[in-house]
Amino acid sequence: MSERGLSDPISRRDLIKAGLAGAAGLTALPALIAACNAAGTTATPAAPSTPTAPITPTASPIPSGFLRRKLSGQLKVADGHWGAAENPDPAERAGMDAVDAAFEELTGLRPTLNAIDPLTYQEHALDYLQGTPDDLFTWATGYRMRFFVQKGLILPIDEVWAAVKGNFTPGLAGAVTGDDGRVYGIPVDSYPWAMFYRKSIWTAHGYEVPTTWDQLLALCARMKQDGLTPIAFGDMDGWPAAGFFDMLNLRLNGYQFHMDLLRGKEYWTDPRVTAVFKEWAKLVAYYSKDFQKLTWQQACDTLVREGSGMYYVGLFMTGEVAAIDKSVLDDIDFFEFPYFGNEFDAERAVEAPVDVWAMAARSPTLDADADNARAYLEFWAHGSTQLLMFNSQPSLIPMASDVDVSKLDRLSAKSVQLIGRARRITNFFDRDTRNDWVSPSGGVEGFLIRFLMDPGLDLAQFQQQIQRFWDALPPYGS
Repeated sequence: MSERGLSDPISRRDLIKAGLAGAAGLTALPALIAACNAAGTTATPAAPSTPTAPITPTASPIPSGFLRRKLSGQLKVADGHWGAAENPDPAERAGMDAVDAAFEELTGLRPTLNAIDPLTYQEHALDYLQGTPDDLFTWATGYRMRFFVQKGLILPIDEVWAAVKGNFTPGLAGAVTGDDGRVYGIPVDSYPWAMFYRKSIWTAHGYEVPTTWDQLLALCARMKQDGLTPIAFGDMDGWPAAGFFDMLNLRLNGYQFHMDLLRGKEYWTDPRVTAVFKEWAKLVAYYSKDFQKLTWQQACDTLVREGSGMYYVGLFMTGEVAAIDKSVLDDIDFFEFPYFGNEFDAERAVEAPVDVWAMAARSPTLDADADNARAYLEFWAHGSTQLLMFNSQPSLIPMASDVDVSKLDRLSAKSVQLIGRARRITNFFDRDTRNDWVSPSGGVEGFLIRFLMDPGLDLAQFQQQIQRFWDALPPYGS
């Protein structure tokens, strides 16, 4: 099987993350492209240094030419409807101002920002990068990054990475590495998917955090006897189910098989995929009743209102928690998806969508701006820089290893630790595979719903149908 193509409009999950900034910090970095020029200064180039002050990360800039960037606005919720903000989120803009002020202090260059909403950017990212893009832009890792790499639209940044790679974990290094083994971005933020629960409920019932799959199933049975819905689950929008498939496949079959399956290099008829569905069937009885009619927010509400025992979802869920009752946030905790006791346990794989700063290959100004662009990328590779953004917009959880976790809120600090332990990081199904494969108009999400509605179906026939759907997609790159 060959890899296939990708068209990449914004996903529904991206809209959710951009629209729900909670107290604990729960959105991914929205699309940033940037136009940045010298602020009327002719400062002497700063010498390479490693300051200890948190606002002056290491950089080796040569402030000649320009550095061109543009800033997107957050999406917002108004009267229950999603809409694109005309201006950048004020908190994010304040974070960018703080970062750029620190960069100016170090280099003599003061970036200036233009605004663009992330929906417009993501819908037209391909056209943008094929046209006359700015020097640097932000983007997602996973298949979305590899797609643009394959089209020659993102430049490798091996020189910068060689200087900063010690500040990132092996899992993050893998996330920013292309199929050719070269590095294409600086990780700037992420957030994990995990099992969330309310500490008070668990203490009252004497529950303990499960570390194995069998322990999780036993806990689910106990919760059901106690009158709780063991696992809150709402799949009206289709995508939440994919999170369970991802983690079960990663735990049972490992990172490489999982990624190869999503890239079309392995078959959906493989017995290893059959094993995933068989294990998943054991969990379905513990899901919320009528889950296909519930949104992810409604499922979250059952956890907040003490009707459910656990909820597997991304950290953005705390935005919904805060909207219902901010006081409940102090009672929220999480644990990583349990293990099967096989050779893949050592991977400690976690779903954690990673966003990066990257370099646009077709920027008409990059030849003149290359030194500044590399300096800015290196600047973002330090925890002290990323903390400046987090201080203003705690939805953007730092990924640099040297970040001072004591400056983070409890759940963000725990998220950094969870992602830091992972030797393999995935971005969630829809970021790790081609977009038309997960199309809500008839993609794999529909197959997953069919399985969850009837987990006893004929798996051989079912998996053949999935494979035929994949094989019918247009050729890669079309």
